[in-house]
Formats: sequence, structure tokens, C-alpha cells
Amino acid sequence: MAKGAREIIRLKSTESDHCRSTVKNKRNTTGRIELKKYDPTLRKHVTYKEAK
Repeated sequence: MAKGAREIIRLKSTESDHCRSTVKNKRNTTGRIELKKYDPTLRKHVTYKEAK
């Protein structure tokens, strides 16, 4: 469970409909994040962007 400045966010794959969830500190990282993660539906690494 998120406390204080930390908030649970959803990361959406740029190439498929797969989503992941992670925790982000809103005070330190004010912009949207982009991470390169493994997409199990495509079976390769793709860019995940923060979704609303």
C-alpha cells in the first residue's frame, strides 16, 4: 500500500495492451516515467509508459 508521496501507477506497453503496476515517488519524479520492461505477450523487451 502506498504511503505519503509514493503512489501506485500503471505502466502501459507501447506495442501491446499489456499493463504493469509499480510505485513512484511523486515528489522526486514529477514527470511521467518510461521504462524498458519485458512484455510477455510479445516475448520481447519494449518501452512501457506511465498511463493515467
